[in-house]
Amino acid sequence: MIYFDNAATSFPKPEVVYESTLEAMKDYGANPGRAGHKLALRAGRGIYEARDVLSRLFNIKNPMNLIFTYNCTDSLNLGIKGLLKKGDHVITTSMEHNSVLRPLKHLEREGVEVTIINGDTKGRINPLDIEKNIRENTKMIIMTHISNLTGTIMPVKKVGEIAKKHGIIYMVDGAQSAGVYDIDVEDMNIDLLAFPGHKGLLGPQGTGGLYVRDGISLKELKEGGTGSSSDSLYQPDIMPDKYESGTPNSPGIIGLGNGVNYILEKGISNIREHEEKLTSYFIEELLKVDGVKIYGPLDIKEQAPVVSINIRDEDSSEISYILDEEYNIAVRSGLHCAPLAHKTIGTFKQGVIRFSFGVFNTYEEIELGIEAIKEISKEV
Repeated sequence: MIYFDNAATSFPKPEVVYESTLEAMKDYGANPGRAGHKLALRAGRGIYEARDVLSRLFNIKNPMNLIFTYNCTDSLNLGIKGLLKKGDHVITTSMEHNSVLRPLKHLEREGVEVTIINGDTKGRINPLDIEKNIRENTKMIIMTHISNLTGTIMPVKKVGEIAKKHGIIYMVDGAQSAGVYDIDVEDMNIDLLAFPGHKGLLGPQGTGGLYVRDGISLKELKEGGTGSSSDSLYQPDIMPDKYESGTPNSPGIIGLGNGVNYILEKGISNIREHEEKLTSYFIEELLKVDGVKIYGPLDIKEQAPVVSINIRDEDSSEISYILDEEYNIAVRSGLHCAPLAHKTIGTFKQGVIRFSFGVFNTYEEIELGIEAIKEISKEV
């Protein structure tokens, strides 16, 4: 199968990720931080090494400020619900995934005020529109780094400067950018960074993380065993233990750490350049195909390796089914858990067919994808 669904989960993974994950299960599958024997210590060391390498990737000064979670949704819920309370105001955008919008709409019912800044038809957000909507009670600005629908790269650094100027906590959803695009939490003034392990970071599913800047206190969403302060009936207040109750996904985290090591060894700029070239060529060729509608900026400087299309007015799910059944090409159709983004670009009723490329995709695969679209466009 030709796999063009990397925006959902990257596949395949580097061999070192498979090997290290399996090794962590077979050779030292013990509870980290819960005992003093060799297997537990080795598992704990593996988790710390993953925390350390992720901190280097994102320029996080203190690795203990990085909390491991089970996915980006888990991280976003912790950052959003752990910070906002009744009477607070939060600003977000129409290009967000439901992992941002649903927690915010839930809190809106409890008295949190939510302002949604609309993007343009290319999915772009104007930072000045965000600044104009800041109020006295604005507690947080939260936005995606890259749209999972259009691939639009958002002005995260500029918005970070605005948030810092006004003393507002700034949270970034790195679901589509982590591992491919540079993220520097210091340079971009990011206070909270949510990221998944299973996408651009090339780790297993069931892994993710949340960076929390010093001085920000989040209400924990769960309590339980941490392996620390076991004499107390109350949750420890130290990082990251406060937010990491229960047995972690040790094999997954260790695999994630090795995914990041692979990225650092290969060079994140080399990975990005490869994916940009594939994306640019794909867009360039599809613009020549009659009946194909392409969404997003269509400029590689503004668009990540996510390309959403439609063929005339055909149902996006039907085209996706044809690609799967007749061409063995895996894509994602429908609304992509981003209904407001679809309304923003005018595809809410039809949905789109999303192609998303990864480090292991090739020009040959791109060519086959283009040819498939050409053939389908002639037949429908």
